[in-house]
Amino acid sequence: MTRKYTFFVHMNARQEWLKLTRDERNAYFDILKREIFSKYPEVSVRLFDVEAFSSVCSDIAMYETENIQDYYFLIEELRDSKIYTVPYFDIVNIFPAIEDGFVEFEECS
Repeated sequence: MTRKYTFFVHMNARQEWLKLTRDERNAYFDILKREIFSKYPEVSVRLFDVEAFSSVCSDIAMYETENIQDYYFLIEELRDSKIYTVPYFDIVNIFPAIEDGFVEFEECS
């Protein structure tokens, strides 16, 4: 059985990120997509803005994959990038999840 893992990474944007113009932010994200995300096509990434709705974090990245090693390697590369070295963002929490995991459990019981 193939299992898809989902990771919800809660982050807070730092002033270093917010001081960049929107064009600079978009240009940097294009670099990330080209140089890092493209190396791990088995990991899909979705980004969510939550700053208007939460005081806990400003952004959530959702990573989905069946290949846990690719997810891990992707995160390692991000840790070496400006996202976390300048830093532009702080990680608040990471919530790993298995969508409908109870279904697999019930089928095995």
